[in-house]
Amino acid sequence: MTSRNLLSIAVLAVVGVLLAGQVRQLLADPTVWPPDDFVEYWAAAKLTLDGQNPFDEALLLPLQQHAGRDTQDAIMMWNPPWALPAVLPLGLLPAREAQLLWLLVHLAVTGFCADRLWLLLGGRRERRWVGWAIAYTFMPTVFALSSGQISLFLLLGAVLFLECERRGWQYLAGAATVLVAIKPHLAYLLWAAIAVDALARGRWRVIVGGAATGLACALLPLLFNPHVWHQYADAMGNRPPAQWLSPTLGTVLRLAFGMEHFRLQFVSVALGLAWFAWHRWHRRGNWNWTEQLPLLLTVSFVTAPYGAWPFDMVLLLPVVFALVVKNLSPQPPPLRREGELSCPSPLAGEGVGASPTGEGWRLGGANVSPLTRLEDSPPSPARGEGQDQDNSPFPLGRGSLFALLAVNLGCLVMNLSQTGSFWFLWVSPAVLLVYTLHARKHQRAYAPRSPQVVAVPA
Repeated sequence: MTSRNLLSIAVLAVVGVLLAGQVRQLLADPTVWPPDDFVEYWAAAKLTLDGQNPFDEALLLPLQQHAGRDTQDAIMMWNPPWALPAVLPLGLLPAREAQLLWLLVHLAVTGFCADRLWLLLGGRRERRWVGWAIAYTFMPTVFALSSGQISLFLLLGAVLFLECERRGWQYLAGAATVLVAIKPHLAYLLWAAIAVDALARGRWRVIVGGAATGLACALLPLLFNPHVWHQYADAMGNRPPAQWLSPTLGTVLRLAFGMEHFRLQFVSVALGLAWFAWHRWHRRGNWNWTEQLPLLLTVSFVTAPYGAWPFDMVLLLPVVFALVVKNLSPQPPPLRREGELSCPSPLAGEGVGASPTGEGWRLGGANVSPLTRLEDSPPSPARGEGQDQDNSPFPLGRGSLFALLAVNLGCLVMNLSQTGSFWFLWVSPAVLLVYTLHARKHQRAYAPRSPQVVAVPA
């Protein structure tokens, strides 16, 4: 064993001892990192395993106070009972150990989602560290990790759905959506898209996989508490969270026309469904889940009826990754459009222009290389006469990247200023606006050119 290996082992041992000491301090002193929203999941899991009502404030409050949360009001787990299997293991542990385990699991989930999103959306493998850096420094991720919220499980479900779709595992793709259904209102357009996709392309296995897994998750809590669904319905019917000022369009409408009009929370959903009907119709011939899911999640979030808290904004990560990947990817080499002819190459046969594949184009439009007719390949951007090709690694400008950075910094400033969650209302529309402007710029840059014929000297 070399001295370098011995030194590495010694350093790792010292780091391990220091980390063990820090973990011991965290376990012993709950004031170091007091529990926040995490206690709603731990208390609900503990009550469910004990056969009690996980939606009873009188039962939740003493457990949450004992766990170290300084509060006079219980915080409820408003997720449907099919979400309980995701948190039930927490109820088997003391609160402090469960809190640390919850954090470690979510740190791992964040890293996994960042890695898979980066690759699924076309990022280069040698730059996957960029995806990790984005995910861990995205302020909504920090909010979710620090508060112990379950929102990152929704992102995990979306990423697993994309991964399974790419591999053709339709049953498992449907099963993955159960994680997204932990907060189903935040991704309601996903359910509409899956239903339309089943009708349009016969992909019923996705629905079967999701329904079977969802039914299993809905039935599992009944083994411990046979009345849990009735208790949930009673809580939602008699004690709904209607008084919360969530950062949504519906809340703005209620503030304008009266807080008693809870139905105004769902006006944005009608707008989102109308947009989806238009968007899906225009994409009916070329629907691609990897391209469409980031946009679907973002529009769903912007038009969500309620919720959409700052820690839930981790669902914006797919569209953030899509923007970053597109800006960091090098510009594809220009391909000639059908109808364009190249000048003959000195190395090619008479009347034949050289092509990137070595097959050549015949003059007069005959025998054009198949490469020029690939509909999936973007056309070369239109350039003025004499303009040099842009070889920048940021082919469409750095504006969208700077805009995303500004949004993230804005979230940091607002959090430090303790402005309140409602004032994060602008964040998701801002991200959607950046994505829309970038998409339009991309579309203009790669718009098809009119056919041209280059004169060939005799």
